[in-house]
Amino acid sequence: MPQQLELGIDTFGDVTNGANGEPVPYAQVLRNLVAQGVLADKVGLDYIGVGEHHRKDFAVSAPEVVLAAIAAQTARIHVGTAVTVLSSDDPIRVFQRFATLDGISNGRAEVILGRGSFTESFPLFGLDLAQYEQLFEEKLELFAAVRQQEPVNWSGTVRVPVVDKSVYPPVENGLLPTWIGVGGSPESVVRTARYGFNLMLAIIGGEPARFAPYVDLFHRALAQFGLPTPKIGVHSPGHIAETDEQAREELWPHHSEMTNRIGKERGWGPMSRESFEQEADHGSLYVGSPETVAQKIASTAKALDLDRFDLKYSNGTLAHEKLMSSIELYGTQVAPRVRELLAE
Repeated sequence: MPQQLELGIDTFGDVTNGANGEPVPYAQVLRNLVAQGVLADKVGLDYIGVGEHHRKDFAVSAPEVVLAAIAAQTARIHVGTAVTVLSSDDPIRVFQRFATLDGISNGRAEVILGRGSFTESFPLFGLDLAQYEQLFEEKLELFAAVRQQEPVNWSGTVRVPVVDKSVYPPVENGLLPTWIGVGGSPESVVRTARYGFNLMLAIIGGEPARFAPYVDLFHRALAQFGLPTPKIGVHSPGHIAETDEQAREELWPHHSEMTNRIGKERGWGPMSRESFEQEADHGSLYVGSPETVAQKIASTAKALDLDRFDLKYSNGTLAHEKLMSSIELYGTQVAPRVRELLAE
């Protein structure tokens, strides 16, 4: 366990409902998200991650722009993604955008790269889903080469070669902190270890401790590659209110509607209240009072020997005011309590 667990938040810029029950305009969702990031910095949280999506229910398709706005109004919080869909982007442009963000934020930029759990970006940018694995593997290799901040020589099958090219601007101090978002594939864990990148486990269901074998695999793979151990983090959904009952009642209709909407696209059955309660009690839904959520985060951090825990605090149409309250409780009450529990 690190000396101090980093505690962050993640959001996909979910389109929320307003006081009239109607969806808030996309532009207002973006402005609200910046306010959420500013509050997260004010209450002492360590990181805000903003996801990239290209679909109706999420407002953020260009997270680096949102992150730059947050960085310009904050002093210490680290700003990054959750995740950047590298497969449908250009690795050189991704690096350039984050190097720029790093300069603007005075060294607070991070990137979490992933294949993405949605596929809308592939047809949108003229890419073949049949190349899903190949696109990510080759683009990750190119990104890793660019990240070294030396002249790049690379060739593959998904784009033209790069021959002895330098990429600007460079990151001011050291290398850009880079994570890979992993949903539970052993191959993805080993790939992350091969590059020596930080590992972010997206745990959205079931007992968190079941991911312990992946952490062990990560350490074993790093040892085989002869690389030092980078950071390990977890991203999981949740919501915080004054009491357990209040938190669950506020979250349930929005979380279930979002889960059922996405589940319908993927062939999942509808979420029952019983399964919601089961996830809240024993699974990877961090919902409840500050004490309840703190106890659960501390337990997960110990079980998986974490360096960071990111709470995915946005949940479908759950209102901006509820999100702000959740962030404030997370920073002012949950975070100090988690560190107290881990110090015991």
